[in-house]
Amino acid sequence: MEPQFVRFDDVRAFELAPGVSGRPLFGEGAMLNLIEFEPGATVPLHSHEHEQLGIVLRGMQALVIDGEAHELGPLEGYVLPGGVEHSAYCGPEGALVVDIFQPVREDYLDRWNALP
Repeated sequence: MEPQFVRFDDVRAFELAPGVSGRPLFGEGAMLNLIEFEPGATVPLHSHEHEQLGIVLRGMQALVIDGEAHELGPLEGYVLPGGVEHSAYCGPEGALVVDIFQPVREDYLDRWNALP
């Protein structure tokens, strides 16, 4: 793989859930996803085999694990081991979050490559 340099404003976005879009950057063994939550948007309960690390850049994102909401504000982050069931919601102002997945989420890569 060659080095990559991107401006995220130029990266095609894809829908992760209603009101939630991602702008991905794919490496060989990991990926980064810049996620924009519209005000009040939610991500339903799910799990995946991938380790997930993240940081909130703007607004508030809550991760709900075992029924407990962990509300995170700007410059607060998290690590979710693979297989942990979780959902998410954001505050009334929306949120901007960076997620890192290891390994690459092939489902995201396939969806992004299928964009027109």
